[in-house]
Amino acid sequence: MKNSKKIIFLTGTRADFGKLKSLISIIQKDKSFEVFLFVTGMHMLSKYGNTYVEIEKSGFHNIHKFVNQNEGDSMDRILSKTINGFSDYVSKISPDFIVIHGDRIEAMAGAIVGSLNNILTGHVEGGEVSGTIDEIIRHSVSKLSNTHFVANKEAKKRLLQLGEKESCVHIIGSPDIDIMNSSNLPSLNEVKKRYDIFFDKYAIIIYHSVTTELNDIKRQVNDLVEKVIDSTLNFVVIYPNNDPGSEIILEDYKKFDDNNRFKIFPSMRFEYFLTLLKNSMFIIGNSSAGIREAPHFGVPSIDIGTRQNGRVKCDSIINIDVDSGDILSGINFAINYNKSKFKLFGSGNSASKFRSLLINKNFWNQKTQKKFVDL
Repeated sequence: MKNSKKIIFLTGTRADFGKLKSLISIIQKDKSFEVFLFVTGMHMLSKYGNTYVEIEKSGFHNIHKFVNQNEGDSMDRILSKTINGFSDYVSKISPDFIVIHGDRIEAMAGAIVGSLNNILTGHVEGGEVSGTIDEIIRHSVSKLSNTHFVANKEAKKRLLQLGEKESCVHIIGSPDIDIMNSSNLPSLNEVKKRYDIFFDKYAIIIYHSVTTELNDIKRQVNDLVEKVIDSTLNFVVIYPNNDPGSEIILEDYKKFDDNNRFKIFPSMRFEYFLTLLKNSMFIIGNSSAGIREAPHFGVPSIDIGTRQNGRVKCDSIINIDVDSGDILSGINFAINYNKSKFKLFGSGNSASKFRSLLINKNFWNQKTQKKFVDL
């Protein structure tokens, strides 16, 4: 497309694709832009459901798939491989803008490539806090990026504390709210039929490894597994991210085998997951879905351990210390909670705000050279 701006969106997980999807859609429809997708990370792993297929089914153009890891690779090796692959792709496309999301290794690779090649780079949902290595990665990505699309005023304030220029920090809300508020989400019956879920009532389990607590993961997940089995409730279980320690979690999940109260999935299409979450009794584990998406639907969340420490809290979330042995009490809280919805991350118009920024000529005049801004 003559004179159009080339934009590469980088996605490495089912979660960040859900966040980026509405942004990609609105920009692809605009003839002022030419959209490219660099698809890597968990998307390319059969163990996690080959979720690149869902991206291909979404109707997006110019999809480039890249395998950035072998099973057992350390995070630093995955980072190195992703930088190498993405750098080659960027050299071929010569983009005007790179868009990355969140706190994953793939986002850091995208930010490094953009920064070292003087390419304008935008970071979605910087300024968030949590209790693990993820927070360090997220802030590092923000410092390597030129412009920021944040969820709320609190996130903007943190980026200003990190020395970012106020005119480069834009509050657009959390882009997944666009999809959550959509009238086009599948019905619960559609979801149950697609995934062969026969429960009338159910809760959701998503438990990720905490990479700074690897020596204790086996004990932590064992406690969770035993307690949810003791609860006698039905559960939909979704695999953890492919972080170090995930194998320990999956090994313990074998205790769910042959138990008809548990349905286990490597991954789930984002819109289908949202419908499932919206209609669940509660979500338990340490996924950001329990901190961000669940409160928007009014679904109670049992947050275990330190992984989400410091993130936004509200009445629908109960925090359980991994050493408290209080998971069953948390479940009792959740099943008796009167649903109240919390709007903490925007109103569902993130994509339109994102496009409004990009169609402004001044947006493209910003410099890639950054300077620390003192408070």
